[in-house]
Amino acid sequence: MPRSVNAVASRARRKRVLKQTRGYFGRRKNVWTVAKNTYEKGLGYAYRDRKKKKGHFRALWIQRINAAARIEGVSYSKLMGAMTKKNIEINRKVLADLAVNHPEAFKAVVEKAMA
Repeated sequence: MPRSVNAVASRARRKRVLKQTRGYFGRRKNVWTVAKNTYEKGLGYAYRDRKKKKGHFRALWIQRINAAARIEGVSYSKLMGAMTKKNIEINRKVLADLAVNHPEAFKAVVEKAMA
């Protein structure tokens, strides 16, 4: 009995991976074993960095809030502590947006927190 290898599916699988590695440098784009390893490594990085992205955005929001708070004469930690005491529940994403796009509204929040 002849050996059955299902070349159609194998070729399709390889073609799919090689299509994903287009634009990579050197053998990473066209040599099957190298391309497969690079592709799988990339998927791992993508998974990891989807989690890291949330932390990066939080750090960006904190920097923006801190910069705007210091213009108002108060540090980030003092502002957040005062907001917690006054039960002002605005998350960092919204607060950072106010700081960048609506400085007068941010100033009102700071004054209410520090009063």
